[in-house]
Amino acid sequence: MIDRETVSDIDWTSCELIERVPGKVSGRPVVRGTRILPDPIVNSYELGDNLDEIHEGFPTLSIEQIKRLIDFAHAQRGQRNP
Repeated sequence: MIDRETVSDIDWTSCELIERVPGKVSGRPVVRGTRILPDPIVNSYELGDNLDEIHEGFPTLSIEQIKRLIDFAHAQRGQRNP
């Protein structure tokens, strides 16, 4: 399991779904074309939410995008995939 405090240490810039735009959410990494931070998605999964439950909380993202963000975070940390 990923430690919740280390999720924000992930270098999201190499994930194709992520962008950083100066002035948008203070330049923090967000899902491309949104203001959604990736960390809460990974945190939700790590706290036991399944992909459908996370999708309910982030309905503008596809389940595939959510899965990709989780996969990316786990690959960065050498963890299990959803």
